[in-house]
This record gives sequence, C-alpha cells and structure tokens, in this order.
Amino acid sequence: MASAELAFGEQPVREPPDFSLVLGGPLYQILRKGHIAGAALELARRRAIVIVLLAWLPLLVLAALQGQALGGISVPFLRDVEVHVRFLVALPLLVVAELVVHTRMRFVLKQFLERRLIPASAMPRFEAAIDSAMRLRNSVVAELLLIALVYLVGVSIVWRHYMDLGAATWYAVPTEGGPELSPAGMWYGYLSLPLFQFLLLRWYFRIFIWTRFLWRVSRLELSLIPTHPDRVGGLGFLAGTAFAFVPLAAAHGALLAGLIANRIFYAGAGLLDFKAELAVVLVLLLCLVFGPLLLFAGRLAEAKRAGLREYGTLAERYVREFDGKWLRGGAPADEALVGSGDIQSLADLGNSFEVVRTMRMAPVTRDAVLQLALATLVPVVPLALTMMSLEDLVKKMLGILM
Repeated sequence: MASAELAFGEQPVREPPDFSLVLGGPLYQILRKGHIAGAALELARRRAIVIVLLAWLPLLVLAALQGQALGGISVPFLRDVEVHVRFLVALPLLVVAELVVHTRMRFVLKQFLERRLIPASAMPRFEAAIDSAMRLRNSVVAELLLIALVYLVGVSIVWRHYMDLGAATWYAVPTEGGPELSPAGMWYGYLSLPLFQFLLLRWYFRIFIWTRFLWRVSRLELSLIPTHPDRVGGLGFLAGTAFAFVPLAAAHGALLAGLIANRIFYAGAGLLDFKAELAVVLVLLLCLVFGPLLLFAGRLAEAKRAGLREYGTLAERYVREFDGKWLRGGAPADEALVGSGDIQSLADLGNSFEVVRTMRMAPVTRDAVLQLALATLVPVVPLALTMMSLEDLVKKMLGILM
C-alpha cells in the first residue's frame, strides 16, 4: 500500500486507503462476477433476493410437493416460524449489514491520520497492521476453513443434535435410528442452513479481523490528547463504528426470536423460560462489538495519568502566579481586575483539567450500547403477546416510557 504521511503544520495528508472489512474474499469475487454485487457492495437488494430465493424458495416447493406446506405433519413448512425468520429476516439483515459496515467504517484510517494519532515513527507498523488485516480478509484458506467448520460442526453436530423440536416436521421425522430427513430437509440441512451459517461465521471472522487490527494499533505509541473534548483522547470516532453493527445485532435478535417462537408454539415452552438465552445473546453481541474498543483502555489510562500530572503541574504554576498577583498585592496599581483575561484563563485551565479528570477508559458511549441492545431485543418483543394481550402489552410499555 502507498505510504501515508502524518500532517504537521501545513504539510498535507496523503489520502489513505479506505478500510473495509467486507470488500474481499472469494465469495465477494463470486458475487461480483455474478453481477449481484458492485465494487462497493452496491445491489444489496438484488443480492439479498437471490440468496433468499436460493435458501428459502426450494424449501417451499419441496415441502409443497410432499404435501407438508400447510398440513400433513405436526410442524408444516408455512407454520415453521423459525425457518421463515431465519431466511426471510435474519439472512437479508446479514447481507444488508455488509453495506452498512462498509459505509460507516471506510473512513476509519483517515481519522487516525487526520487527527494525528499516529506519529511518524509508528507509521510503518500502522501500515503493516492494515496490510495484514486486508490479507486476512481476502484469504481463500480462511473461507474454506469456515465452510469446513459449517459442515463438520454446524450441520453434523449443532443442527442434528440440538435443534430437534421433538415432533414430526416438514424437514425430518423422528425415528428410533434418529431423525429421517425429507427431500426438503436434505436441501435445508445441506444447503440452506450451511449457507446461513457460513454467512454468520464470516461475520464473526470479520469481527476477529477488526479486533486484531485494533489490537495492533493499540500497541503503537499513539499521540493521544488528554484534553480532547471527546474525553477519549481523540479516539471518539471509534465509538461511531458500533452503530454499523446494528443490522448484525438485529439479525441475532431475529434468529433467537424465531427459535423461541417454535419452542413456544410446538414444545409448550414459555417466553420467560428463555431469559438465560436472551441474556447470553445480548452479552455476546455487546462483547463482540464493544470488546475491540476496550483494547485502548491501557493507552487511555496512560494518557489520563500523564494529563493529570502535566496539567496539574501547569495549573499549580498558574494558580500560584494568579494568587500572588491578585491576592498578595503583586498586580500593578493601574491594572484593573474587571476586564482582565486572567480569570477567564483560570476558568479555561480548570475546564481543561476537568476534561482530563473525566476521561473515559474506552471509546464507548451509552447511546451506542443502548441502540445495540434495542436492536438485539426488539425482534423478541412480539413474543410477549404469547404471555399477555396486545392491550396489556401496550399499557405496560406506555407505563415504562411515560
């Protein structure tokens, strides 16, 4: 990659490359050649429709041919809430999330340079971190390993042993020797479900790349400013990257909501039986999105300690001179206190010291946490209707909000 220079004084900053977690890899190249993705992941709607038709439509056709679309079995296809939520809601969200993440995060590198956070001495290591992240993102081996993981673990173990409803469904009928897959179940288990699991695991892999990149950047001698008004030394722009993952959080929430719905409708479970699962998914999403930002805690703690020490020393000098001048008779007789800039400077110094004192240890904001939590939990809210009427639910929500 071209070397990027840090701007000092009037020296211009060279345009850094865009940072994208999603513009690369074998699948990205296949989608481009198939004309369902542009160079910057345009055509998201077309891409979502094609992938959904590949994963969901054959299931409908095969189930209908078996006479199991609306009846003929305990859980017919069109009444299987989980499969529709998985492929008609969560899957499109995973596709849309790519465009959102690319759009929101592409200027991250430029912010590091424009804010002069990377000193010239650390620039080679910064560029090396970028190159390493891009190589990993484009890795053919990595995507092949994800496919292997999907079939060896996701299908053979997780789906076959932990997703059974205990009833005859459109995709499998329980037998003494284990579930017997129908033709629709064969497509579901060996194509539709692996496709979904691959796209989901690829998101976890991208978050790993993002975490690894931020870890390497956090090891650099960053030029953090303790008095920066964002109260994270100038790293406040990183908090905005969390909003890019809202569609991914909503996809997880929808996936969990579909699973819970099937257990409620066909296994006699209640919504409150899944409190632990809801908590685990919420904590998982918060850790995945905000965990990488906590890697800067050490650097921010160092910057805060240095800022308190340096600005404390500066404040000591100023207040002593101020005290000597205005309270101990040091001011010239003809100098008026009213209109003097000394008091304003004292107030400005106090404000600067307060900014340093209230520095946060991570570029994480309350709004970002709340938005991600809401995106995860909102898909589950309609299931509250299984516990109470819509009128009672509205009254409770109004009571909470008002």
